[in-house]
Amino acid sequence: MSDGLKVAVIGGGSTYTPELVSGLSRLDVSEFVLHDIDAERREVVGGLARRMLDKQSYGGGLEITDDLDAAVDGADFVLIQIRVGGQQVRLADETFPLRCGCIGQETTGAGGLAKALRTVPVVLGIAERVRASSDAWIIDFTNPVGIVTRALLDHGHRAIGLCNVAIGFQRRWSQWLGVESAELVVDQVGLNHLTWVRRALLGGRDVLPDLLATHGDEIAAELELPRRLLDELGAVPSYYLRYFYAHDEVLREQLDGVPRAQTVAEIEHELLELYRDPNLDEKPALLERRGGAFYSEAALGLVASLVSGDGAVHEVDVRNNGTIAGLHDDDVVELPARVTRAGAEPLPQEPLPPGLLGLVQHTAAYERLAVVAALSHDPLDVKKTLLAHPLIGQYALAEELLAQMASEALV
Repeated sequence: MSDGLKVAVIGGGSTYTPELVSGLSRLDVSEFVLHDIDAERREVVGGLARRMLDKQSYGGGLEITDDLDAAVDGADFVLIQIRVGGQQVRLADETFPLRCGCIGQETTGAGGLAKALRTVPVVLGIAERVRASSDAWIIDFTNPVGIVTRALLDHGHRAIGLCNVAIGFQRRWSQWLGVESAELVVDQVGLNHLTWVRRALLGGRDVLPDLLATHGDEIAAELELPRRLLDELGAVPSYYLRYFYAHDEVLREQLDGVPRAQTVAEIEHELLELYRDPNLDEKPALLERRGGAFYSEAALGLVASLVSGDGAVHEVDVRNNGTIAGLHDDDVVELPARVTRAGAEPLPQEPLPPGLLGLVQHTAAYERLAVVAALSHDPLDVKKTLLAHPLIGQYALAEELLAQMASEALV
């Protein structure tokens, strides 16, 4: 066996994992570990991973385990992709806010806070086990990424957060432009799930105006937002901004529609049945409907740059450290950064215009409080955090949401 990398995936029983496995050959990995506490998922997803790696002629070792300490021992990279409580609890996150007249979403608003309250302590526990046995980089793909990454950095861990929104824009737009994706830098800036693309740099030239001129209607349709909004902003918001820019419309849709969690649970059931097929040795097309497009490219590309120090630009979640004026240095922001062996250095950013900065500052304050509440689980801290969220902001509503969270045993 070569002196390659040891990569451990915590939450390796996720249906996302085949997406990651499909791109593993781009790294020199000698030990690949899939850790999960769910025995059935370990067996099913791990079996498919083994067949996929055999097809790739992978020469390293594959370990499938529920032993966390063994999984992270001596690891170079630990990728965390867990969902505390599973899809059933996600459904609760998405539906309890609706009973209070609020948007239900697993990373935004009250549902996102409920997820953070459960997730942050678990991820910090994993990170302490990592620190005890290795000097690994922790790559967090677990939502809410900004809050989780902030908690990791607050506790001194070598961590970088990662989301796939920017790479999705990069892949689609580079195809439209007829260039290799690596040539296009998507200058998406803000907080995790609260970002705007202000520039798209190709050879140092901003081609976003050209993209809006030729594909603006298509981009707006994908975001389910008016084209005129993009033109007026002079930027492309992430699709999560629809919860803010079209709040009432989204709420009406959710009250009448099928929760995303229910759809995802059905897709996951189908995927796991497919994964059981002993003849399947590649990721199935159905996985694209699960979400997480380009996850493997984002995660493995980031790992490759941390190993090689090539200075490539990746969209990551890191400390602000003065990059975005008007935010605290310790706020965790999402933006393009040049990645070397030492970590991620954010690219310089022009100040955000007031209409964007105000929402970012408001949400950053909420995220700061969310970490406090996740560690204390004090109902008063939770209530203060709910009150601070831009989509809530009313005392009686915060009290009602807190009561709902308590009745669902989400806090």
